[in-house]
Amino acid sequence: MNMVSSDHHHTFATRIFSDVAGDITIVVDGEPFLLHKFPLVQRSGKIRKLVAEAKDSDLSKLELVNIPAGPQTFELAMKFCYGMNFQITTANIAQLRCMAEFLEMTEDYREDNLIARTELYLDDVVLQSLEHSVEVLTACESLIPMAEDVGLVDRCVEAIAMNASKEQLVSGLSRLECEDRSTELKSGCLDWWIDDLSVLRIDFYDRVIRSMGRAGVRPHSITMSLMHYAQSSLKGIEKSQLWSSAKTKPSPGTRENDQRLVLETLVGLFPAEKCSSIPLSFLFGMLRIAAMVDAAIACRLELERRISFRLEMVSLDDLLIPSLQVGDSLFDVDTVHRILVNFFQREEEENEACGYESDVLGSPCHSSLLKVGRLIESYLAEIAPDPYLSQQKFSAMIEILPDDSRVIDDGLYRAIDIYLKAHPMLTEHESKKLCKFIDCQKLSQEAGNHATQNDRLPLQMTVRVLYCEQLRLKNAVSGSSGDAFFSQKISSGIPSAPMSPRDNYASLRRENRELKSEISRMRVRLSELEKEQMFMKQGMMHKSGITRTLFTSISRGFGRIGISNGQAGGKKQKSGRKSRGSEGKTGRSRRYSASS
Repeated sequence: MNMVSSDHHHTFATRIFSDVAGDITIVVDGEPFLLHKFPLVQRSGKIRKLVAEAKDSDLSKLELVNIPAGPQTFELAMKFCYGMNFQITTANIAQLRCMAEFLEMTEDYREDNLIARTELYLDDVVLQSLEHSVEVLTACESLIPMAEDVGLVDRCVEAIAMNASKEQLVSGLSRLECEDRSTELKSGCLDWWIDDLSVLRIDFYDRVIRSMGRAGVRPHSITMSLMHYAQSSLKGIEKSQLWSSAKTKPSPGTRENDQRLVLETLVGLFPAEKCSSIPLSFLFGMLRIAAMVDAAIACRLELERRISFRLEMVSLDDLLIPSLQVGDSLFDVDTVHRILVNFFQREEEENEACGYESDVLGSPCHSSLLKVGRLIESYLAEIAPDPYLSQQKFSAMIEILPDDSRVIDDGLYRAIDIYLKAHPMLTEHESKKLCKFIDCQKLSQEAGNHATQNDRLPLQMTVRVLYCEQLRLKNAVSGSSGDAFFSQKISSGIPSAPMSPRDNYASLRRENRELKSEISRMRVRLSELEKEQMFMKQGMMHKSGITRTLFTSISRGFGRIGISNGQAGGKKQKSGRKSRGSEGKTGRSRRYSASS
């Protein structure tokens, strides 16, 4: 702040009373002002009291401490006392209002005093405009607590919310005007105030957004404002923090600590789930930053819970969150596990609310479950090559998936096979614990063939696969449409003891899900059988064509029988055997290609 020289203050004081020397020097922040008592005591109650309470009746020097604004604002207040003209603007109104309060320039001492003049400007100019209210609120950051005491902060906050609500009422017309414009112009037509709010301090921004929610501002507009504020405030996160060898908690006053406060505040301002449309990419970005700045556990759990509400829409890249723990796996598996726990808890609650409708094949609940199952299978295959991934964490990710989240287990088998290949030091017992999650009956024929020749699988697993392949072949030959093993499992599930209505309902729902999964598996197997049948027909048609060509060539050869009939016949017979051998070889090749 530029200080005003003593010579300037002397000139300022003698500009009106040129024939009267100054009789009091007031010091503000170490800067002296040579003034006159008479015009000051008429306007300022504080200066009048200090002069009256002075022991020395001939008081010539006075020092003001804890003044809310600097010497420049004090000079403007003195100009007002001397009746000099100056302009009140949005740039100095906050300082003038606090200075007038400090000097007690009320109507009790003089009509149309500085407090009344500043209040009039606030009501007529500042509070009628969202942009001006933001500018004055920003100026209040350096005027605390005086700006709070005079109610300036609260009035600006409420004015911003009310003006944003008014903008929302007329936004329908703005939307119609923007319909014919390009995409680049549409973003500028709506919610122009979003960029203005990004200059506010986080505590003021918190109050503004909460006031907007009470005023009825659209949740979508609030979400867009939160995203813009996060993008402009959460900058400077060093990428090296992702892979730093040591993670220390931020000390108070550091930039990282400020970013943690910003992030936790923004997460607390998120609209309710039912009326929000927060992009998943933004939620995952906030989750990554929360880990980097060591945000509170409650903040991270809230982000994970919101992600779990739309887990079926998440991409694989979103789940690949780098781990910041020293000596841990490359990816943050624990966070993904907690997201899954939240998802399945919510899915179970929705199933209880929907009843049998949620178990219907193709229902939204079941469709979401299948999508999440495929997503986690891809995630497991992606993290399986990590040499630092423990078998306990990998098993926990598989174990949380319910059986009805997968129609076939090919993806799960692939992920486990990759893990076994990347971790050759696993014991036989650990390999068996992993392979027990694979349902051999839910493996396709291609996966089953691969499993029978996989040396990385335990012997017990290979035997199970061979047994299920025999059952499948037997059912295919006999034309059975059911599964003996599955039928036995269902029949053994009949309760032998009396059950409560709740347990009976749960048992019926579980059987319904098993039947639904079996129907899906039967559809897959039926599709495979249809493909085999098509390949067999094509092979038979090919064989028929070769046989007809062979008979035609033989019949033409009868007309050319000569003396060397025996030799020719021998050659023809040898050629026929060669053709039949080739024909048989072709048939075997066709059958192999159909089953591979």
